[in-house]
Amino acid sequence: MEQFVVEGGYSLSGTVTPAGNKNAALAVLAATLLTDEEVVLKNVPDIGDVITLVELLRDLGVDIRKTGPYELTVCARSLDKTFLKPDLFRKARGGFMFSGPLLARQGQATVPRPGGDKIGRRPLDTHLHALEALGARIQTNHIYEMRAPNGLKGADIFLGERSVTGTENAVMAATLARGRTVIRNAASEPHVQELCHLLNRMGGRVSGIGTDKLTVDGVEGLGGGVHTIGPDYMEVGSFIGVAAVTNGEVRIQNAAPADMRCSLMTFRRLGVEVEIEGEDIVVPKYQKLEIVPDVGNAIPKIDDDPWPGFPPDLMSTAIVIATQARGTVLFFEKMFEQRLYWLDRLIEMGAKIIICDPHRAVVVGPSKLYGEHLRSPDIRAGMALLMASLCAEGETVIDNIEQIDRGHEGIDKRLRALGAHIQRVPVPVS
Repeated sequence: MEQFVVEGGYSLSGTVTPAGNKNAALAVLAATLLTDEEVVLKNVPDIGDVITLVELLRDLGVDIRKTGPYELTVCARSLDKTFLKPDLFRKARGGFMFSGPLLARQGQATVPRPGGDKIGRRPLDTHLHALEALGARIQTNHIYEMRAPNGLKGADIFLGERSVTGTENAVMAATLARGRTVIRNAASEPHVQELCHLLNRMGGRVSGIGTDKLTVDGVEGLGGGVHTIGPDYMEVGSFIGVAAVTNGEVRIQNAAPADMRCSLMTFRRLGVEVEIEGEDIVVPKYQKLEIVPDVGNAIPKIDDDPWPGFPPDLMSTAIVIATQARGTVLFFEKMFEQRLYWLDRLIEMGAKIIICDPHRAVVVGPSKLYGEHLRSPDIRAGMALLMASLCAEGETVIDNIEQIDRGHEGIDKRLRALGAHIQRVPVPVS
């Protein structure tokens, strides 16, 4: 067990490159189950969730080799199981995306209840209804027994919610289903688009990529392919926040600014301005950090929305920025009823926050933050607390950093390269 020890109050500056998109990596790893040919994945982040999915694939009989820096070559020719190991599966929610490919290729899958961040109820109904519409028979009794004895058949599916992983599961299963599948109310995040493009390189026929209506014409089989995972826009947003709250000047290389349009608009409402230089995003020093009121001098409201709206996973970053910005702002987290529970830790550090209910909080800034002994509850809140510790006065200790490592590769090393005073140390034995 390890912890971060952070000495706050130092301005960060320099150049940083975001890791590959975590959510894209999990989806394309699942897609390798659809073929018996080699799939080469590049720019794969070396993070906890990816490591867990690689272990799950190997347990199913899949051959995975590291063939270069951040490159994996995956071949599921020897796929010989359809039962997912519960102890591994509970470490990462992304493993539930194996169910669609296993059903499509093997005709069955036995899937435990998934793990992942504890941020409230995260129903799997969208996945299950989509797979049932394609012909799967599913029995649920603490595990999911899925069977498709007659194979999968195309269908017209309307997703009850715009679920990212539900969309990804459905499109992967539909790729090998007989006939045409139309997926309506589909998610369209960059990682969903990446998955669809990889499926097409492998011989799939997916159209409507980037919209909320995907059309999938089933094929008899898929071949191999090569895919380079794009930058993680959650990390891009986090580094923008780190630079802003520490009064730093940071260049974020290969940041895919086209994926950041709504996020940059939201950060601008908190007084954060950036410069776009090609594919780089530059955060200049001396940010104004003043909350922009809505029309009529009304207190602004920042809420999350499905893509291309403001991503829920960047809400925690925006809240920390708001604690350092002059003014008042209401945050409305719509998706998860426990997503704001970590704010009590931020309040302990000195933030002026009114938690209205499980979904809404009012932040009044700026607040001077002070170091505390904290515990990371999940990936996004953990990264936000780390950001807060960098601008806090004094020393902050953060426990349970395995949660941060699940989504951020070597974050302590990369922050040190920018001038942060952060150390990874063993948890003292009491």
